[in-house]
Amino acid sequence: MSAHQSKSSFSEKSTPMAFRDTVKRAEQLVETSMKGNDASHDAPHVWRVRDLALSLAREEGLSSNPDSMEIVELAALLHDVGDYKYLRDPSEEKLVENFLEEEGIAESKKIKILSIIKGMGFKDELAGVGNQEFPPEFGVVQDADRLDAIGAIGIARCFTFGGNRNRVLHDPAIQSRLDLSKEHYMKKEEQTTVNHFHEKLLKLKDLMKTKFAR
Repeated sequence: MSAHQSKSSFSEKSTPMAFRDTVKRAEQLVETSMKGNDASHDAPHVWRVRDLALSLAREEGLSSNPDSMEIVELAALLHDVGDYKYLRDPSEEKLVENFLEEEGIAESKKIKILSIIKGMGFKDELAGVGNQEFPPEFGVVQDADRLDAIGAIGIARCFTFGGNRNRVLHDPAIQSRLDLSKEHYMKKEEQTTVNHFHEKLLKLKDLMKTKFAR
């Protein structure tokens, strides 16, 4: 599916035109803010996650609630904007929050969107966030992002990211860290690309939150 097709995946008839305008501006923010990223975390990754999240949301019965679908779509679209791995300026950490405020997103929706984005990372699961109660929208968006991290696309993304960061591909002398804390996980210099499969990617299938993603 092309990026253009992906952008029209959510039916115009099912949501107010004002929200579709917000979605278009969110897509523009994704394209401009992630322009310099490598292909492991670029706009096409976001389009795939958005499509997967909306599909999961429908399978999980959220399509009857327009507010839930809007939260899912915006959280999926904005989940990698201002990602700590690619920060070029500290002000980028506020890009999503500022965008939601400028768009006049209702406070209750804004809080949910931001909490999904801030808590959906693997590093946050290591810190215990994933063991807490979570709303259905959270599981849908997190699972969509994780589905794009496994399989053929996930393998390609892993090696793309490792190559971009000049990470060691494989060194038998460097053992994978099986009992990781959030702090250790974020110390990327300690990893090799192959070890990343053992430290994270191979674990994701057992961490899916939704039935359909599993």
